[in-house]
Amino acid sequence: MRTRLMTDSQVRRTLNRLAYEIVERNRGASNLVVVGIERAGAVLAKRLIVHINQIEGTEIESHSLDITGFRDDAPHEGGATGLPELEDRDVILVDDVLFTGRTARAALDAVVRSGRPRTIQLVVLIDRGHREVPVQPDYVGRIMPTKHRERVEVDTNVLTVDVVE
Repeated sequence: MRTRLMTDSQVRRTLNRLAYEIVERNRGASNLVVVGIERAGAVLAKRLIVHINQIEGTEIESHSLDITGFRDDAPHEGGATGLPELEDRDVILVDDVLFTGRTARAALDAVVRSGRPRTIQLVVLIDRGHREVPVQPDYVGRIMPTKHRERVEVDTNVLTVDVVE
């Protein structure tokens, strides 16, 4: 069974709201580095910076982060991240769905390996709950408590969010 959680227009409005919250909390966008966790988080990060750039009149870019080598269930050691200089910057880490927190924890490890940012702030479109590690997002599009057997799917092509059982 598939249930539509957010339509394209709802996702766009949510990203716009999140962009305003980010700009307000950081007193502008001049020190921001926006990093999206591959795959869907990277797409959402690109869409989020469009809103930030419109609000602030800037041209910041998003960066993509592959956390495969940093996961605790991966058999190999984390390597280079390909991120820009993060020293004393405010890193906005973007992911589509926060569930157990393990992906966010791996992303934090990868970001810290790339330098010592002033802050790391987590943005998620959907927060499902059910944490296994102590990770809390700074910005949340929507809180959607789910059952363990359910999946939340973000379609980045048309920007919709569905719950699948």
